[in-house]
Amino acid sequence: MADELSARERAVLAFEARPWRTRGAKDAAIREELSLSPTRYTQLLNALLDREAALAQDPVLVNRLRRIREQQRARR
Repeated sequence: MADELSARERAVLAFEARPWRTRGAKDAAIREELSLSPTRYTQLLNALLDREAALAQDPVLVNRLRRIREQQRARR
């Protein structure tokens, strides 16, 4: 299937589902576990939120993150 998620994309979704006490801890884990900068991680995550395959993978997480993203955009 053309719109399947890659292993990295699945890892990003799983990572985002984890609870974080602080932004600094999350940023350090992004660098260590995913070998990405926090900025690149956010770019990948935002692109994933627009994909139906991500919605199929974890609908609760993706819908929650879409709502948060829309609320942030509305505040700008």
